[in-house]
Amino acid sequence: MKEEYTVGAPMPRSIGLCADLYSEVRELRLAMQKHTDAVKERETEIREYIINNLSKSDDTGAAGKRYRAQIVRKVVPSVTDWTKLWDYVKKTGRFDLLQKRVSDTAVKDSWETGNEIPGVDRFHAVEVSITKL
Repeated sequence: MKEEYTVGAPMPRSIGLCADLYSEVRELRLAMQKHTDAVKERETEIREYIINNLSKSDDTGAAGKRYRAQIVRKVVPSVTDWTKLWDYVKKTGRFDLLQKRVSDTAVKDSWETGNEIPGVDRFHAVEVSITKL
C-alpha cells in the first residue's frame, strides 16, 4: 500500500491534490470492500452449511485440524407485533427495551411538512463531495 494512504502521512500541497488523494483512497477502500463482501458471503455460506448439516446429524460438533464447530442455541428477541410492544413501552415506561436512535428519514419527512419533533434538534454535519473532472 502506498505510504500516502497511511494514517498520519503528510497531506498534499494543495486542497485540489487532497481531493485527488481522497478519491484514490476512497476508490481503494471501495474495491477492498467488494473483496471483503465476497469473503463475508463465503463465510455465511460455510456457516449455513455447517448449521444445516451438523444439526441433522447426531454429532454434538465436528473438529478439523485447527478448529472445532458446534451448534450453539440461544434465545433472541423477535418482535411479532410492534403495536403491542409500543403500547407496553408506553404503559410501563420501559424505554430501555428500545435502541436509542431515531429514523433519519422519518424525522426529515416530519420537518419537511413543518412538524417539529420535541427533543430532536438539527445537527449540521459536514461532508465532502468529490466529483471526477
